[in-house]
Amino acid sequence: MKIKDKVLIVEDEQSISNFISMILQASDFDTIVVRTGEEALTMISSHCPDLIVLDLGLPDMDGMEVLKSVRKWSNLPVVVVSARNHEHDKVEALDYGADDYLVKPFGTSELLARIRTAIRHTRTALPNSGIAQSGKFTTGELTIDYDKHQVLLRGENAKLTVNEYKIVALLGKYAGKVLTYDFIIRELWGPKAKTDNQILRVNMANIRRKIEKNPGQPEYIFTEVGVGYRMREDD
Repeated sequence: MKIKDKVLIVEDEQSISNFISMILQASDFDTIVVRTGEEALTMISSHCPDLIVLDLGLPDMDGMEVLKSVRKWSNLPVVVVSARNHEHDKVEALDYGADDYLVKPFGTSELLARIRTAIRHTRTALPNSGIAQSGKFTTGELTIDYDKHQVLLRGENAKLTVNEYKIVALLGKYAGKVLTYDFIIRELWGPKAKTDNQILRVNMANIRRKIEKNPGQPEYIFTEVGVGYRMREDD
């Protein structure tokens, strides 16, 4: 089963958030809707969306503050959708790290195109040039398909869970480098996540059962005891 991209919609007007959610779900996205900046920051940390659609006129804080907070720790793509049409608002949002800025009212096709482009740009802006060119990372009989959100072993879907896939995908982006436990937790679950390695170890045990011939002697993901994990380099 293909893992869908998850979009967090931050919009306080229910009619607009319902409309955006409806057109995204019809285009094979999963959606989460929140109406305040505080809810948005909580959801970003706990639900790890693939993209944020962000209104600026929120009831509890300016959407710019949400954007600035996210950019302190994440390159998560953000598409601003706002009624503010002044040039300085657009410039300010882009300077703070928004990937795009769409003025209300907007067309359905344009919104979908901006979202797909922002996600694609984020996935190709990777430290591994091979992934940037092909959308895939391959080492031995293991392939990570970043476009389909799948890990393949000898061409067959390894059927990882969402969290298992995200761990393997992150390690693949930095293949050959040791990623510390804290770095992995922060990248996947946000800066407020508990630095408890237990959930990471449980996920890794499940991952190894699915991708390694002998989980006790791994070929693909190695443990650097007391430090973190390292993915075998690409072929």
